[in-house]
Amino acid sequence: MKSQDVRSKFLSFFEDKKHSIVPSAPMVLKDDPTLMFVNAGMVPFKEYFLGNSEPKHTRITDTQKCLRVSGKHNDLEEVGYDTYHHTLFEMLGNWSFGDYFKKEAIAWAWELLTEVYGIDKDILYVTVFEGSEDDGLEMDTEAYDLWKQHISEDRILKGNKKDNFWEMGDQGPCGPCSEIHVDIRSAEEKAKISGKDLVNKDHPQVVEIWNLVFIQYNRKANGSLETLPNKHIDTGMGFERLCMVLQGVQSNYDTDVFTPIIREIETISNKTYGNTNKVDVAIRVIADHVRAVAFSIADGQLPSNTGAGYVIRRILRRAVRYGFTFLDKKEPFIYRLVDVLSKRMGDAFPEIKSQKQLIENVIKEEEQSFLRTLDQGLILLNRIVEETKNSTVSGEKAFELYDTYGFPIDLTALILSERGLKLDEKGFENELQKQKDRSRAASEMLTDDWTILIDDAEEEFVGYDTLEANVKLTRYRKVTSKKEGDMYQLVFNLTPFYPEGGGQVGDKGYLEDVRGDVVYILDTKKENNVIIHFAKNLPKHINEPFKAVVSDEHRNLSASNHTATHLLHQALRTILGDHVEQKGSLVKPNALRFDFSHFAKVSPEQLQEIEDFVNARIEGKLPLQENRNVPMEQALEEGAMALFGEKYGDTVRTVRFGKSIELCGGIHVNNTSDIWYFKIISESAVAAGIRRIEAITNKAVRDFYSENNRVYSKMKALLNNAKEPAKALKNLQDENAELKKQIEGLLKDKAGTIKNELKQELNDINGIKFLAKKLDLDAGGLKDVAFELGSQFKNLFLLLATEQNGKALLSCYISKELVASKDLNAGQVVRELGKHIQGGGGGQPFFATAGGKNPSGISDALEAAKEFVK
Repeated sequence: MKSQDVRSKFLSFFEDKKHSIVPSAPMVLKDDPTLMFVNAGMVPFKEYFLGNSEPKHTRITDTQKCLRVSGKHNDLEEVGYDTYHHTLFEMLGNWSFGDYFKKEAIAWAWELLTEVYGIDKDILYVTVFEGSEDDGLEMDTEAYDLWKQHISEDRILKGNKKDNFWEMGDQGPCGPCSEIHVDIRSAEEKAKISGKDLVNKDHPQVVEIWNLVFIQYNRKANGSLETLPNKHIDTGMGFERLCMVLQGVQSNYDTDVFTPIIREIETISNKTYGNTNKVDVAIRVIADHVRAVAFSIADGQLPSNTGAGYVIRRILRRAVRYGFTFLDKKEPFIYRLVDVLSKRMGDAFPEIKSQKQLIENVIKEEEQSFLRTLDQGLILLNRIVEETKNSTVSGEKAFELYDTYGFPIDLTALILSERGLKLDEKGFENELQKQKDRSRAASEMLTDDWTILIDDAEEEFVGYDTLEANVKLTRYRKVTSKKEGDMYQLVFNLTPFYPEGGGQVGDKGYLEDVRGDVVYILDTKKENNVIIHFAKNLPKHINEPFKAVVSDEHRNLSASNHTATHLLHQALRTILGDHVEQKGSLVKPNALRFDFSHFAKVSPEQLQEIEDFVNARIEGKLPLQENRNVPMEQALEEGAMALFGEKYGDTVRTVRFGKSIELCGGIHVNNTSDIWYFKIISESAVAAGIRRIEAITNKAVRDFYSENNRVYSKMKALLNNAKEPAKALKNLQDENAELKKQIEGLLKDKAGTIKNELKQELNDINGIKFLAKKLDLDAGGLKDVAFELGSQFKNLFLLLATEQNGKALLSCYISKELVASKDLNAGQVVRELGKHIQGGGGGQPFFATAGGKNPSGISDALEAAKEFVK
């Protein structure tokens, strides 16, 4: 059965069971601080399990893109070494929000697997929760009895809390689960050992394919469990593993989900899959990782140095280094796999097809960058090897190479072993653990349970229409972190505070009670569809009404910048072309940032045209036209821009200014004239095919021109109030250039004179022409003298020193003949001598320099050079 048919049969089956099919949510999360990525099928529905929102449909089915590469669920290091773990995978799921429960979930799972897919009942095992004394929970006999109706009791296994009690985190909805495992071993292997003895033992052919979670409890902050008012079903079946079973193969990588990618890797690398283990692992790693990176970019997450972007960069670099080490690929090639991926998965996930060119560009640039890093790392590693006095390289130096330069530790170990050296792995692990401990300590957060004041209160956002509202506190909790200290998170029955979202920062303001006591709201965010207000203090009278007031300046300036991003988007598409799409934005009171897809640098002329386009709309005084509840399809038909990576509902809010219309939940000005003026500050590259414009509006523009005027006046005064300051400045630059040319000529003459004098001072020590001397020259002068003398004398060893701006500089020149015959290295010499001036340096074997902060040590360095040559 082809993978496309496996997916469609699953969705059709549950559609027949009255489930609504919903599209996969973007993998990158934007309103859940507990996760970077969707790591399980239930994550997009957390707000329903938490009771924060009412689902439109109580029965849902989907295939969800998941990424398990960080936090509690992290499969990254297993990928490639086994045949059934992945970074990105599809999770097929069916969901019930307070509708059906165990009976239906178990019966339908069995019907689908055995009747629709035709899986042999005799290769299936199921597990049920055995109970937990710690939680005071007994065995899930209800699930056990239901399974007995479908499968023999000897195939129903009892599982412990680790395997058969599912929790989304340390707190929140949870419950017992039943896993369905499949044994696809040969008859001979089954005769040797029963499949039941291999369930949950990490056997590659006895694997879990489906988990049925029965959510019926809530885990509180103190670890206790409370029963939920409604019971839910949350199931997740591994699409790739199911394909392995239905296609009769022994590995996920032998299914048609992966074989086209693997064949392309074989063609590009000229290596064959299935011959050697190291090559096989590398090919599996690359085939898996290109999917994860491609879908992340399609969902709006580019590789970067922080947060989720760092994780994506790490995945891609892992793939590059496996290709570099085991497939001998020293040039970019992973980007070439995107075409195959797009053809295989583009129908089910159209974002991968429409974003294909961008994905290829970004991956190729990242590959090129990391390959340069590997080249630089090899140079640094060679230096470390040269400095190693024994057979073991310290873990501290290896960690510096890993942490500072991004050089993979496994590649370090491989190269060292090839050179007959060992790596102090324990030392490296110690340094790595120290870093993890520092990171964990910095981000550690303790979160109390919610204190409920008003139960079942439905929160309402009223901030589109007002900056003030009378509110009631419905719940709160205390959160403690090392960075912020104690902070309180407050939720109200309604709120005028806009929560961070759509690139716009959250509102600030204050709460005031009837006595005049004030608590300041420092930020507003959205978490699982709940608007949370952050305050350093808890209001004194929590059960009384408050007046909630949003900072009007903070809000209005943010709105000005947000509307400007819409006009900027329109300008870019009009002037640069319809290929331009928004790839991220940041809207603050004092500035805006807008990332967009474009293949080339935007010229100064185009930037001026873009700026003029936006300002024309501002001068046109276009009114805000919004529709807060329009069907998604209707909005798209009207021309509204939908962004990849955003999660939209069935109904959306549209924001229109003239011909600019976008889907947006953010805050905007009532009229474009409120923006006052739009000014571009910079344009730059973010990644291959991604550009960034930074700009300002309103008050920030006034401040910008005011500061520019102040600087202009000061500059004009320095130019003696010249009538034409620009011309006067140009004259100064010309005069300065001429003087520099004269100085360079004088210095060259001086260096020539010094060179002739130095010839007389050369000493013959053991057949070496030697001189160590301090000169009154700059760094360039020292180099010129050294190379001039070097061109006239063989077997020359020079150490020249100078003092510039309170710092010391050493230049070491060794003739290439000496380098070869005496096995000398100027880089090593100058690093050792640099210790006398409290500095360091390096360079080539025949010429190297060192700088230091202790000029008084120059004489010692010169004397040490003499002793070295002797």
